[in-house]
Amino acid sequence: MPITAEKATTPVGDCSPLGEPFSIGSLLSCIMSSSDLRVALIGSTGYTALEVARLLLTHPSAELVIATSRQDEGKPLSEIHPMLAGRCDVTLQPLDADVIAKSADVAMCCLPHGASAESVKQLAGAGMRVIDFSADFRLSSLETYEHWYGVKHPWPERIGNVVYGMPEFFADEIRSADIVANPGCYPTSAIMPLAPLVKAGLIETEDIIVDSKSGVSGAGRSPKLGTLYCETNESISAYAVGTHRHAPEIADLVERIAGAAIEVMFTPHLTPMDRGILSTIYVKPAGKAGSVEDAVRAMMSLLRDTYADQPCVHVVDHLPATKYVAGTNQVQISVRPSGKRAVIVCAIDNLTKGASGAAVQNMNVMFGLPETAGLLM
Repeated sequence: MPITAEKATTPVGDCSPLGEPFSIGSLLSCIMSSSDLRVALIGSTGYTALEVARLLLTHPSAELVIATSRQDEGKPLSEIHPMLAGRCDVTLQPLDADVIAKSADVAMCCLPHGASAESVKQLAGAGMRVIDFSADFRLSSLETYEHWYGVKHPWPERIGNVVYGMPEFFADEIRSADIVANPGCYPTSAIMPLAPLVKAGLIETEDIIVDSKSGVSGAGRSPKLGTLYCETNESISAYAVGTHRHAPEIADLVERIAGAAIEVMFTPHLTPMDRGILSTIYVKPAGKAGSVEDAVRAMMSLLRDTYADQPCVHVVDHLPATKYVAGTNQVQISVRPSGKRAVIVCAIDNLTKGASGAAVQNMNVMFGLPETAGLLM
């Protein structure tokens, strides 16, 4: 179970201890504090950091108060991200966990793996609640992490002891967590449809094929040869075939949610668009479900029942597309028969539900706010 942070015991806006009446003063204090959730952005130069800042601009109960950058200290965040000009005047500062803990309630850590874990450890040690965007705390096995990421983990005792930031399955744990491991973008598009179907025994757990295509923003903002305009424009390419680090995350989380191990073949592709992920997943219906058409109807019914009360997940009759979810925190899922298999199609925006939107959703759950606050649905 995740460690419970003392700062988590009172949701934002709940200013009176249980059983004690409100005074006028405490009521006014509560009204003021209910819109005063203070957010620190750790590692502020990438696309996910920009998306967090953009979402917080319109959040009714939270604001960005601190942004850090080691290489751009002293610059305004709007100089790094001109989209924020005139709307966000936060000045970039170095990471000092004790200083940040005095000025913010929650930290969103947008650092790369390895470097992120050390910073998360410092922030949590200073009493901060942290949402970590890296893969440093997503996996349940230290051995698996160090094999796939090729580094020694700086806080190994927390591997397998941090809640995965998918409120659709782990909301109760997220509410009291000191650290939340924000999901990977590709895994979100695979876990959402697969986990309920595996748990219900509607699909075979072997020979699952996940074919995913992502916009170029998924590769990050740092310049790389493979993401230059002339390399990506008018082209689509597979990469990291058989070696992508999100494959073990998909398998690990489906097993945690569904209680059954899966065999998954995951292949990512880079497509010439800014944002979005479309995953096409090929599965075999399990048992004696009758025709594939009957199996698909059962899958659609099960998915609709699973997500009926989840505001961010929509099981749809049309085929999902990245354009339908762009800029939103939506997940769109549909299933079709094809020969002896069922084909699941799932679309998300990699920068929102695949990263920053999920982080805001997790923050809302952690602090007792409406789950979709600040998110475009």
